Amino acid sequence: MRIITGIAKGTKLKTPKGLDVRPTADRVKESMFSILANLVLPAGRHALIGAKVLDLFAGTGNLGLEALSRGAAHALFIDHSQISLAAIDQNISNARLGDLAKVQRADSIKALDRLAQSGQTFTLIFLDPPYNQGLVNTILLKLDGSSVLIEGGIIVVEHSKHESFNTQWQNLQLIRTERYGETIVTFFLRHVRETNTLAIGGN
Repeated sequence: MRIITGIAKGTKLKTPKGLDVRPTADRVKESMFSILANLVLPAGRHALIGAKVLDLFAGTGNLGLEALSRGAAHALFIDHSQISLAAIDQNISNARLGDLAKVQRADSIKALDRLAQSGQTFTLIFLDPPYNQGLVNTILLKLDGSSVLIEGGIIVVEHSKHESFNTQWQNLQLIRTERYGETIVTFFLRHVRETNTLAIGGN
C-alpha cells in the first residue's frame, strides 16, 4: 500500500500485522481519486485542491494522506483504535505531511456531533467503516442533518456490495457509484441552495 501520486508519491504506508482494518486497494483508490480529480463542482471549486478533508474510520490514513499528497489543504483523521492511530501517525511522518494533518482518537459517530457543535466544516469526507454493520446509514443520516459538510461538498463512501443503505436524502445527492468486485464506492454531493448542477468526468 502506497501513496499513488502527488508530493508524497511512492511513500509506503504501514499496516501493522493483526490490525483489524481493510485498507483500500491501490486500484480502487486510484480510480476513486481519478473521479474526484475530474469532478467539476459548483463555483468551479476543485474536489481535491485546497480541500478540508475528514477521514472517518481512518484505519491507516490511506485515503486522507492520498488527498493531502494531491493538494488538499488539511486533513483530520478519526479512529477509535489506538493501534490504528499509531499507524496513522507513522504514515503521516513517513509522508512528511505532519503540518497538514491532525489525528484524533474518537468514535466516528460521536465525533461528528462534536464537530457540528464546534462549528467545524469540511469540503471532502471519506467514509470507510467496517462492512455490513449499518454504519453507513447512521453516518449519512448525521451528515444530512448537520453543517459539517459544506454545501457543494463531497462524501466518498466505500462499502460492501452486500450492504444496503438509504440513497435518498434531503440534503445529499447521489452522483456516482462504481463497483470493484466486492467493493462499491458511492459519491454524494451536498446540495447547494443556488444550484446543484455539476459535470462529472473520470473513469
